[in-house]
Amino acid sequence: MADDAIRCDACPVLCYIKPGRTGSCDRYGNADGQLVRLDPHVVLEGAVSRGETVVPFLEKSRKWSGALVSGEETFVTAIGAGTTYPDYKPAPFIISSEVAGVDMVTVVTEGIFSYCGVKLKIDTDRHLGAECSIVRSQGEAVGHVTTNEYGSQMLSLGGVRHLTGGTRHEGTATCDALLNLCNRKAVELKIDDGATVVVQADKAPIVDGVQEERMRVGCGSATIGMFAKQWFGKVDDVVVVDDHITGVLSEHQAGKLLGVPETGIKLKGRRSTPGRYFRVAEPGTSWGGTNIDDPLSILAPFDREVARPGMRLLMVSTTGEHFAYFELDDDLHPKEKQLPEVLRESVARIRENCEPALCTVLFMGGAGGSLRAGVTENPVKLTHSVRDALTRVTCGGAPVYVWPGGGITIMADVSRMPEDAFGYVPTPALVAPIEFTLKLSDYATLGGYMDHVRPLGSIQRDADTRRRLGARPDNPWPLAEKIK
Repeated sequence: MADDAIRCDACPVLCYIKPGRTGSCDRYGNADGQLVRLDPHVVLEGAVSRGETVVPFLEKSRKWSGALVSGEETFVTAIGAGTTYPDYKPAPFIISSEVAGVDMVTVVTEGIFSYCGVKLKIDTDRHLGAECSIVRSQGEAVGHVTTNEYGSQMLSLGGVRHLTGGTRHEGTATCDALLNLCNRKAVELKIDDGATVVVQADKAPIVDGVQEERMRVGCGSATIGMFAKQWFGKVDDVVVVDDHITGVLSEHQAGKLLGVPETGIKLKGRRSTPGRYFRVAEPGTSWGGTNIDDPLSILAPFDREVARPGMRLLMVSTTGEHFAYFELDDDLHPKEKQLPEVLRESVARIRENCEPALCTVLFMGGAGGSLRAGVTENPVKLTHSVRDALTRVTCGGAPVYVWPGGGITIMADVSRMPEDAFGYVPTPALVAPIEFTLKLSDYATLGGYMDHVRPLGSIQRDADTRRRLGARPDNPWPLAEKIK
């Protein structure tokens, strides 16, 4: 290697970097022979809770000016802080501050996550793919379809097997998809034997080229229960078409309690309980998440001993996107008519009660040896401290859900984190910020690196060398809630 190249030890790749160049992760560079972190280090200001003020910040060997900073209003995040690799290194920043008269410490590091993934919630009533179907990005398997929840399709993406257990291209494609999703960028996914969907955090999904507008108000049975009163006396029967549970007003308990008489209607599919039918059609992207374009295809002939000519029938989907109105002719065959004005309001009410369709991206990762060893020489003590609620965990200052059981497995909504909070290393693995906040006395008890603790004021820089972000007002302030 050239004599003027320096070696970066921020991750297992161990790049040699020439002056003016960056490592393969684009996170570290050689600035006049000094290894520097290129992205700004983010500090949250609780007092600046409206809007954002962003100022470039590069970690350099500058002296603290001596200015006093309120620990209650400033939180040092791990975004841009650097990593703990190799494992024996203390975390890049171990910052002490006083909060409400209590000495606190926040340990921050950018973790290299090989054991990580994304849980993706896609609000749509359309069928995206069968459970366990492979999800692909750039043609490579990056995850699979999990469950279909109430108006949402769930995907599980990433994980160590896709990152490291397949081909190099599979690992690279997985890492790329995770990075873009976590940084709130659009990603196109193709589901085997299913749909192609474009997803982006806090944006509406695009399914097979069509942007979704709303998620369903409920299943067909729930829709009957919600709007039965609005249909009573205005129509003889209502069928709410749904891939999972299709509802029929005249048979449903809601209709019975209102006194809706029997209409002789018969549905295909499997009857569950009165007014609730399963599998009236196959899954699809049309009426109620089924594959039907003609709603009459799910009806069998009416019971001639009960039905009568002129009976009125409304068929509608769980989003109100599809609807049709029929009247029975003399042969008891449904004939489509224009939707009466008296029923338009109820169809509009279904749409009104459907929330906007969005994609939710939850980052999920396991904080393993490197992260914990950067906090204490006895990593299991940190695990116990988190479990006992002595230590609070955040990602870029955003709240996380810590899964019960062993280890420190966290899940965070990326839309509540600062933008571009994630990076990568080409091993491949995702780089994500993580912060541990606890009382200074508790930190000493768990065997923390007390000789590396420095005051908050020591990292303050001039105004032109700091990146300050106003904390999101809907996030709990990491230092506000009392720690046990």
